[in-house]
Amino acid sequence: MDFNVKKLASGAGVFFTRAVQFTEEKLGQAEKTELDPHLENLITRADCTKNWTEKILRQTEVLLQPNPSARIEEFIYDKLDKKLPSRTTNPELLGQYMLEAAKEFGPGTPYGSTLITVGEYQKRLGGAERELLQTSAAGFLTPLRNFLEGDWRTISKERRLLENRRLDLDICKARLKKGKLAEAKAALLSEEVDKAEHELRVAQTEFDRQAEVTRLLLEGISSTHLNHLRCLQDFAEAQATYYAQCHHYMQDLQRELNKFDSAGCGSTQSDDPASPLLTNLSPTAAVCPNPVSSAFLSGPSSPGATVSSQSSQRPSTLAMEQTQLPVTGTRKAKVLYDYDAHDVSELSLLADELITVYTVPGMDPDWLIGERGNQKGKVPVTYLELLS
Repeated sequence: MDFNVKKLASGAGVFFTRAVQFTEEKLGQAEKTELDPHLENLITRADCTKNWTEKILRQTEVLLQPNPSARIEEFIYDKLDKKLPSRTTNPELLGQYMLEAAKEFGPGTPYGSTLITVGEYQKRLGGAERELLQTSAAGFLTPLRNFLEGDWRTISKERRLLENRRLDLDICKARLKKGKLAEAKAALLSEEVDKAEHELRVAQTEFDRQAEVTRLLLEGISSTHLNHLRCLQDFAEAQATYYAQCHHYMQDLQRELNKFDSAGCGSTQSDDPASPLLTNLSPTAAVCPNPVSSAFLSGPSSPGATVSSQSSQRPSTLAMEQTQLPVTGTRKAKVLYDYDAHDVSELSLLADELITVYTVPGMDPDWLIGERGNQKGKVPVTYLELLS
């Protein structure tokens, strides 16, 4: 018990003397040992890394999970080291509601069958979002958290020890300075001065050792940057894959809906007694929108006819597309991803192959005409890298 009390009193004394030294330094009444400029630069760089890592981590979490309640739940499960229950994504939930609504309205009705189609694609979008969340959490968010909760805590601990060693060193310097002044006035024995010099040498040795340990840890920030760089590249690749999948699903959905529209144009409105409201629509609203035409696959022999036929239905859109996609000569393009043609108007692609592409007025800006030998068909622009 006596030993513990003495140890507690000794610790309190050390804390008090450090607090006095720190206060006098802030007031300009005591000298302060400055750190090596290289070490100061490393500390500044580490602080900058920590601050920006926290901001990037928080904003990425908001981007991937906008719901704050869900983020809090994920945080609690992570701290409890428990597996987070599987959560339905918003597109998946929307798709499920659409499928349930289709059952109520009747799968055989035009509205019900369309709800089924859109609902299925919404669930696919939800699956792609789920994959993005899982990939980003494992490949990007986890390394950032590990740095803040692991490496940075170790660096902070060693920096606190370094600050304490510096305070002890400055206390010994001040004590030795006072001793030498007293010795000059013959008010202090030389033994006291020798003791102060010995304490100063010990404090200097401990300070130098702690400074070296801290320097080595801070220099490891460069390795942290390289690790975060790789994680950032993986995150960007996961996002690119996700958006490419969403774009692909939306193109497929548009084609499916265009098929419904084409089928609806083939039958008269009077054949469907369940939709009398269609007779009250204006002539413009009752016109069934045309799907993406594949007439241009026969060759650019009569582009004027194609332009004139579509200009009567959407002149403003066509004018914009003509401005963005003028008639061009053939160009080479590298295929980035595999692509399976959905109908005879499209051309299947293999990753890394080279094809010839060109465009014509009136085309959907997301598509080009691709040629490979004797094969010709539409190809999506997002799957290509145009070569100069």
